[in-house]
Amino acid sequence: MSSGNKKNISILTISLASGGAEKVISLLLPELVKTYNVHLVLFYENIHFPIPEEVNTVILHQNQSDDFSKKIFKFPRFISRYHDFVRKNQIDASISFLTRPNFINGFIKMRHPDIKVIIGERCYPSIAYKSSNLRYWLYKFLIPILYNKADIVFSNSKHINDDLTKSFRVKTNLEILYNPVIMQKRKESFSSNDLKLISVGSLKPIKNPSMIINAIKNIDGISLTFLGDGQLRKSLEQEFANDSFSKSVSFEGTVRNVNPYLTQHDCFILSSNSEGFPNVILEAMATGLPVISTNCMSGPLEILNENKKLIIEEGDFVKAKYGLLVNVGDVIGLEKAIRYLLDNPKMLIEYGKRGYERARDYTVESIYAEFEKMIEKV
Repeated sequence: MSSGNKKNISILTISLASGGAEKVISLLLPELVKTYNVHLVLFYENIHFPIPEEVNTVILHQNQSDDFSKKIFKFPRFISRYHDFVRKNQIDASISFLTRPNFINGFIKMRHPDIKVIIGERCYPSIAYKSSNLRYWLYKFLIPILYNKADIVFSNSKHINDDLTKSFRVKTNLEILYNPVIMQKRKESFSSNDLKLISVGSLKPIKNPSMIINAIKNIDGISLTFLGDGQLRKSLEQEFANDSFSKSVSFEGTVRNVNPYLTQHDCFILSSNSEGFPNVILEAMATGLPVISTNCMSGPLEILNENKKLIIEEGDFVKAKYGLLVNVGDVIGLEKAIRYLLDNPKMLIEYGKRGYERARDYTVESIYAEFEKMIEKV
């Protein structure tokens, strides 16, 4: 323990880039520093979100690589450096977000059983980890060993916890901590003659951005804005470069603050094939924006229908309690959902109000209270 009897807390993650887990950490840090001595340990110096000056930020390596073999090669070095860090800084609780940091945290518990270790899983493992056979089978081997070393494993979805238990044999104490959101001034007016759609997220295959483009091709009075970057951006831009339809689609790249963009649009769309818990849905709802989402694993059903199961016919959509849901990859169903809101502008207002009230369940204050309770429990 340090002076003042504050516990030393370490948050370990890959970076503070513009992702969902990173956004959650950035929202929790200002609350954590009120109670703890906080160290933020990053694999790489990629920082998108602000960090409170009270936080001690440590970078383990300067150069980031997306190559899976290079990540494996660097892994022992990260373990060694983080081990030295927690020992020298007398860390009381080590909290990790994302898989590779979680593995390191498991090793730390093996070496330092007196340190309280909390692991945060952020995606639906059975889907997200199948990007390659090597990765999937490696994680199937490592997750049961290393996650079960932790005092607590938490995720942001009941479905993720169920998958960890059934498919990855995680038997340690499992908890749910939903993602926090900052409430904004509610949008109360919408476009009168057209429908301005917006989607926020990485432009990569698992997010399926082309599903939205294909759904609006035959709808007049529609525009679409993408916020985010990724491997598909160039091919999507090239595909529509010489098409008159391209005037209705814009790619704005990564932005520091999505809220001004959200308030300039009429409807938020999530088209993902898989999620952990999509922050962007909550951010849209916290501005009063109605939401259309794929009913992917996991998160959308919990947010938009309080996790109550429903049946969505192929080529159709359902009006859930707080938004509209379509099946994963169902372009026709998404087109029908968009047309429904275009033809029924009163429902834009209605779902905007419902979503705004639902977002209040996820305020930073309420989520942080649960987070602190979890830290103190172990």
